[in-house]
Amino acid sequence: MTADQRPVTEVAAGILLDGQGRYLLGQRPAGKPYAGYWEVPGGKIEAGESVFAALKREMQEELGIEIESSEELTVLEHDYPHAYVRLHVGIIRQWSGTPRGCEGQALSWELIGAQTPSVGPLLPAALPMLERLRSLLA
Repeated sequence: MTADQRPVTEVAAGILLDGQGRYLLGQRPAGKPYAGYWEVPGGKIEAGESVFAALKREMQEELGIEIESSEELTVLEHDYPHAYVRLHVGIIRQWSGTPRGCEGQALSWELIGAQTPSVGPLLPAALPMLERLRSLLA
């Protein structure tokens, strides 16, 4: 089956930016595809849910934070062996609460200016997201 015949999984991903020029990555927990890889937090968009509603829900479920808004960074597609995904990536600059790994995942704040994160490996689709973020903020 080719990529254009596979169902597309719609995903909302949020890049949290703090006031110190850092963004947040989370480590995928055991039992999920690519367990141990680092990613931008987010998840599947449910039927009838807007991208922002999904982002708001996922940030609450994964990180225990409440977001008020996000700005679209990019939309990109990636063909993983387990799924073909369309990622709606937003930048989140303000939230309430302190991000924590609600699903047992490790978290790492990374400097935007660094060429590579201090953690790895990165989930393949995270690379173009972070490149786009750096080019926008450079």
